[in-house]
Amino acid sequence: MADAPDAAKLRLKALVSPVKARLSRAGGLVVAAELLWIPQAGVIALGLGGLLDAGATALDPFLAAGLFALLGLLRHGLDAWAARLTFEAADAVVAGARAELVAAESLRSPQDGARPASAEIAALAGEKLAALRPYLLRYRPAQLRVMTVPFVIAVAAVLPVSWAVFLILMVAGPLIPVFMALVGFAAREASEKQMVEVGQLNALLLERLAALVDIRLLDARARAVSGFAAAADGLRARTMAVLRIAFLSSTVLELFSALGVAMVAVYVGFALLGEIGFGAWATPLDLREGIFVLMLAPAFFQPLRDLAAAWHDRAAAVAVAGELAARDESRARRILGQGSATEPLPGPAAIAIRGLSYITPAGRRIAWPDFEVAPGESLAILGPSGIGKSALLALLGGLAAAEVGEIRVADVPLADDTADAWRARLGWVGQAPHFLEASLRVNLTLGAGKVAEARLAEALALAEAGEIVARLPHGLGARLGEAGAGVSGGEARRLMVARAALRAPDVILADEPTADLDARTAASVTEGLLRLNAGGATLIVATHDPALAARMGRQIRLAEAEA
Repeated sequence: MADAPDAAKLRLKALVSPVKARLSRAGGLVVAAELLWIPQAGVIALGLGGLLDAGATALDPFLAAGLFALLGLLRHGLDAWAARLTFEAADAVVAGARAELVAAESLRSPQDGARPASAEIAALAGEKLAALRPYLLRYRPAQLRVMTVPFVIAVAAVLPVSWAVFLILMVAGPLIPVFMALVGFAAREASEKQMVEVGQLNALLLERLAALVDIRLLDARARAVSGFAAAADGLRARTMAVLRIAFLSSTVLELFSALGVAMVAVYVGFALLGEIGFGAWATPLDLREGIFVLMLAPAFFQPLRDLAAAWHDRAAAVAVAGELAARDESRARRILGQGSATEPLPGPAAIAIRGLSYITPAGRRIAWPDFEVAPGESLAILGPSGIGKSALLALLGGLAAAEVGEIRVADVPLADDTADAWRARLGWVGQAPHFLEASLRVNLTLGAGKVAEARLAEALALAEAGEIVARLPHGLGARLGEAGAGVSGGEARRLMVARAALRAPDVILADEPTADLDARTAASVTEGLLRLNAGGATLIVATHDPALAARMGRQIRLAEAEA
C-alpha cells in the first residue's frame, strides 16, 4: 500500500487523467496569452521612448496604441477560450468523481460496519469534491505558467537587453518556489484536518436533526446546542488555520517579488542616470530598453504570484483525493449484483443453504446450520441478539456476500450475476422502515410500476393500513419524510407490508417486524404477513417474538455463534 501522501497524489492524477488533453490545450492557450505581454511591452517601450527621447528610434503613438489594443484583444480572446476549456474540464472531473462515489456507495452493503454516515458521504460528494474545481481552475493554469512564462521572459526577452536584470530575476525568482514548498507541507496537513472537521460537523448535524424529538423529551436542548457550537467552533479554527497558511504563502511571494521588481527598478534608474555603466550589452541601457525590462519584471513574477494565491487550492484538492484514496483502499463490503432493475429470476422460489458462514464487521465469524425453504413455506429464525439473524436475511437478499458456503435460490447459486434478478422476486419488511422524500403513493408503489386504485386499496386493507392513510392530512399525497414523520413505528411497518403486497413478491424477508410494538399493532403486522404467505409467498422472519414464531410453519433456532 502506498504512503498516504503518495496515494493522494496518485488519486488526484487519476481524477484529472480523463481531461488531461483538454487541460493541456487550455494551458497552452494561457501560456500564449501570457507571452503576448512581451510584444505589448515592446510596443509601449517604443512608443514612450519616442515621445520622451527625440533622438531614439520611435513608433508612432497612434500606431503603438492600435497595436497594443489589438494584442490586448488577442490576449483576452485566448484567456476566454482557455477559461472555457478549463471550466468544462473542472466540471467534468467533479461530476465524474461524484458519479463514481455515488455508484460505489450505492453498492455498499448495509452490513458494512465501517460504512460512513450519510452526512459524511454528502459532505464529500458536495463541498469536498467541489474543492477540486479551484485546483483545476486556478492552480493548474498557474503551475503551467510558472513552468514556462518566467523562463521565456528572462531568456528570450530580458537577457538580450540586460544580463544584469537577467541575473536579478534568476536570483529572486527561484527562491519563491523553495519557500512555497516549505509552506506546502503545513498547508496539506491543515487542509486534511479541515476536511475531516467538515465531514464530522455534517454527521453531527444530521444526528441532531434525527434526534430532535428525543432531545426535547429529555430537555437536552441546551446541551445539544452547546455541543454543536463547540463542533462549529472547531471547524472555524481549522478553517482559519488554512487561511493563515494561505496568507503566509502570499506574503512570502509578495516579499520576494517586490524585492525583485525593486532591484530591477533601482538598476534601471541608476543606469539611465549614468551612475551604472555595466549590465547591458555593448552600449549603456537606453530609455526604451529600461522601460521594456521594467514592464517585463512584474510579468516575470506574476505567474509565481498566481501560484502562491492558489497554493492552498492544491492542498485542499490533495486532501480530498487522499480521502477518496483511503476509501478505494478500504475493504468495503458490497452487495451482490449491481442493484439494477431486471427481469425476475425464473424457477421455483426455493432457498437452500450449505456450509454458510460470515465475518461480521467486528471480526467475529458466524456460521449457520444447513437448511432449505420450500416455495410457499413460512419460517421463523430465532435466537438471541447478535447471533446473526439479520445478517442471514441480508445474505438471503444478496445484500452481503458470504465468506464461505453457498446459497442457492431458484435452483441456481446466489451470485453477482443472479442477485439482481433474485431481488426482483423479493419483498422486504425491515425493523426501521425508510421512506423516500416523496408522496406516500410513490413510496407504496415503489418497484410495482403503475398501480390501479383498487389494487392499492386491497394492499392497504391486507396490511390493515387503510385507516392510517385515511387520517393523514393529504392521504396518499402525504409526505412522511425519510423518518416517517406522522406515523408510528408499527404503522410504518404496516405500510411496508402494503408495499410488499403491491410488488406481489415470491419471497418476503421480514427483519424483527413486531419488535417494540404493542400486542395489537404486532398482531396487525403479523396478520398482514400471514395473508401474503397464504397468497403463495414464501415468508422468512427473523424474530424474538414467540407469538409471531408460533404462527410460522417451521422454526429454526440459531445456536451461539462460533468465535
